Amino acid sequence: MLTRGFLLTLVCVAAMAAGARGQPASGSDWPQWRGPDRTGLSRESALLRQWPASGPALRWSAANLGAGYGSLAVSGDRIFVQGARAGRSIVSTLNRADGKGLWSKALGPAGDNGMGSGPRSTPTVDGGRVYVLTENGDLACLLAKDGTSVWQRNILKDFGGRNIPWLLSESPLVDGNQVIVTPGGRNAGMVALDKMSGKTIWVSKELSDQAGYASPIVADVQGVRTIMTLTAAAGVGVRASDGKLMWRYSSAANRTANVATPVFSDNKVFYSSAYGTGSALLGLRAAGGVVTAQEIYFTREMKNHHGGVVLVNGYVYGYDNSILTCLEFATGKRMWRHRSVGKGSVTYADGHLYILSENNVVGFVEATPAGYREKGRFKIRDQGWPSRAHPVVSGGRLYVRNQGTLVSYDIGAR
Repeated sequence: MLTRGFLLTLVCVAAMAAGARGQPASGSDWPQWRGPDRTGLSRESALLRQWPASGPALRWSAANLGAGYGSLAVSGDRIFVQGARAGRSIVSTLNRADGKGLWSKALGPAGDNGMGSGPRSTPTVDGGRVYVLTENGDLACLLAKDGTSVWQRNILKDFGGRNIPWLLSESPLVDGNQVIVTPGGRNAGMVALDKMSGKTIWVSKELSDQAGYASPIVADVQGVRTIMTLTAAAGVGVRASDGKLMWRYSSAANRTANVATPVFSDNKVFYSSAYGTGSALLGLRAAGGVVTAQEIYFTREMKNHHGGVVLVNGYVYGYDNSILTCLEFATGKRMWRHRSVGKGSVTYADGHLYILSENNVVGFVEATPAGYREKGRFKIRDQGWPSRAHPVVSGGRLYVRNQGTLVSYDIGAR
């Protein structure tokens, strides 16, 4: 018989193992860009299967968060979101229950261009700390409880990078004791910093690509811990232990803006970009501590701009430019396409896709390769810029951020 003390020990060990890789212990948390595993997949269940004509019930709305396109992180009883106010790039923390503000912290000057001002990134919460990258390269580690600064440095200045046309947009990746970012400097395309002190651990000297707009992911490839992202010029794979560049694949990248986060599964990585380019699936193989990549297929059936793709039960769902599309992951075969609510971003939970269009429409679609099956839609208020912040599903709530507003909807089944 297992004793109560032994069971408690098992629970503690499991929690420590989750934390060792920077993963949350709570299944309802959404502690970073694209969720617990950076896949865009929520672990939620028992959610509504159909929406009322007016959409799910509104629980609260928060305003004055500042301009920006970034999504949000949800950890414990708090929500973390970035914005620009009064010329400063800030991170704010809200109460998860009612949306009331708890603290805000200015990290540096705000950025602006023809596509709107403010940060494009999402905070990363790990071990009581929050890691934030601004649109101008200020990377900060703060205490999540009150915003106290632990360390801060500017990755463009420190690693010889320069800002990209629509401003830095990646969200910091925490992996073990490392924070991974891509400053895009010469012989410093990607770097790893100690998450506790901010000191440099390694610099990827073989990678000199300018930063793209994508955020990195990390996975074990046949025993080799590997970081994958889209730079301004290629899909790359970098060894997590020392920054060694292991592959560089340019066919899935364009010369304008590479935005979509890669998707990894079964020792394969899927890259996609728009501007007339397309998607590719690469097979990965490790030997002698090095991972090599080989193209399995390239397709123009999925030219994803900024909304990302999700992999569900062997099928990829995402936008081919402005048309929602389903592809078979293994072959690239198109299963269906539909104009849906218009070009947007996609998140998955409990058998369904949650879609936010640039035209301020939230959609709810069954995730099935059999065809497009819409379960509801509703409009949100126009804030003057395209709605590009990815929706979040956490704790039975749907969170929709649009510039300076954040709204929480109840999507739990009754």
